[in-house]
Amino acid sequence: MSLPESIEISAPQSVNYPIPSVEDDISQWPIYKLYQERDSFTADVKDLTFRRLLHSSKKIGLHERIATVLYSERERILENPWRVDPPDEVDFWTDIKKNLLKSSAKEDASDEEEINQSLLKKITHRYVEEITGNFKINTYKLARKILPVLFNTILNAVRFRKSKIQDKLKITGSVADLRSLVKEGTVILVPTHFSNLDSVLIGWAADRIGMSAFSYGAGLNLYENKIMSYFFSKLGAYTLDRRKKNEIYLEALKSFSQLSIEKGVHTLFFPGGTRSRSGHLESRIKQGLLGTVIDAQGNNFISGRNTKIFIVPVVLNYHFVLEAKSLINQHLKITGKELYLSEGKKFGFFQLFSFFREFLRNSSEIIVHFGKPMDVMGHFVNEKGESFDQSGRKIQLSDYFFSKGSISYDRQRNEEYTKRLALKIVDRYHKENVVLSSHLVTYAAFKLFQRSNPNRDLFELLRLPKEERVLDYQSLENAVEKIRNQILHLAKENKLQVSEMLLRSNVSEIIKNGVENVGAFHVKKPILLVENRTFVSQDLSLLFYYHNRLDGYDLHKHI
Repeated sequence: MSLPESIEISAPQSVNYPIPSVEDDISQWPIYKLYQERDSFTADVKDLTFRRLLHSSKKIGLHERIATVLYSERERILENPWRVDPPDEVDFWTDIKKNLLKSSAKEDASDEEEINQSLLKKITHRYVEEITGNFKINTYKLARKILPVLFNTILNAVRFRKSKIQDKLKITGSVADLRSLVKEGTVILVPTHFSNLDSVLIGWAADRIGMSAFSYGAGLNLYENKIMSYFFSKLGAYTLDRRKKNEIYLEALKSFSQLSIEKGVHTLFFPGGTRSRSGHLESRIKQGLLGTVIDAQGNNFISGRNTKIFIVPVVLNYHFVLEAKSLINQHLKITGKELYLSEGKKFGFFQLFSFFREFLRNSSEIIVHFGKPMDVMGHFVNEKGESFDQSGRKIQLSDYFFSKGSISYDRQRNEEYTKRLALKIVDRYHKENVVLSSHLVTYAAFKLFQRSNPNRDLFELLRLPKEERVLDYQSLENAVEKIRNQILHLAKENKLQVSEMLLRSNVSEIIKNGVENVGAFHVKKPILLVENRTFVSQDLSLLFYYHNRLDGYDLHKHI
């Protein structure tokens, strides 16, 4: 069962790295220049945040807004404190409360407003200082040396022989265009999000292909680790506290993002907002930070800078995901409620070590795939940053920001542009998705279980007794062959990407590779080949999780 002769496609080619840096002089990097002027930058962020909140408070009073934030912050401190929280948390918000009560007692409205604005400035100052990181050249150089050495040391120690890290961690996609665009404007990487390892892998990949450092968000909880805190605080990371969902904090975060992009700082953020709990590629994009990209592009044109911003979707491709069990449990608990009976344990450092051990011990691979670069309207761009429409005609991006005869800010228009960009990114995720053997095998296996149990809903299916979690080899082989052929047709139409294994190997080899890799880390295997040439699933929820990677391509129609 080999590749149909009529299909002529190629797998994404892996890049031989490291590649020389696009800009060797780190002092010329935008992120370094930004933090050389940290005080003036944070002052601008505070001012923009303050002005926006004042403007939005014309409909809802400033006093009410501060009171709402005060309530949410006091609840956070009581119900969800972290060790990394500032020691003066209680004192700060107690002081805010006292002064807010004083403002209420003022008979003169102007006196009350003056106090409220002062409180808003204090809260804004605290949030902006918390969010804003730093960048130190010496720390960056140290991290740049440590990470490849660490990867290679683990790799060689586990495999007991000399290996190339390129054999395990592969970089594919539009690398040459990405390197060119760094010189033409500001690059925004928007990756899929499946694991806590994503940020490390993308950062490592970007450095290996010679990119300058990116600004990226790091969860405040990660700063509890002293080593991670040391590096994050000096490598351009800005701090995210997902417990804080109040308006002032979110506005400060958006102002920080917009102004840093306007300063030309290359940025990475996960537009899905959080890791995929279900294993699906993102189908919806959160538009908060994404909207700052549109606003920044508009302001670049308004100010006469004319610097273009380029969007680069990045798809991370794993055979198995470190947190898969806990993530799918969360997804099923939310969607199934009382229909779902939770199992499984949280992972810790032992599981993290086990993940790397099994990843490096087996034939597994991780592919970081850089998609085709686009402008903020979703048009593809060439290596010079020039935009082209679907017919291949060159267009002027600035034309999209004209309003009433001149380039100007239009909030409603920008919101619509953000929605448009979000849809385009989702579309590109699916087209830049690199299908691995494990994706194909788990998809085919789960569909066969669904087909043999047509009257069971998802949660009944996941509770199948052990004796019914069985597939014969021939059935799976036939399903994999049919789905593989359809995947190759989709790849020929540029609707997705395929790995070398799917392109060059026969079906038996694909099944063997997929089963071994998806089950390498998990104690209970999503799918396992037993002696009598039958397959069993020891964990149908995990099989469902990995199957979901190929959901949305209508592949089930071809079984």
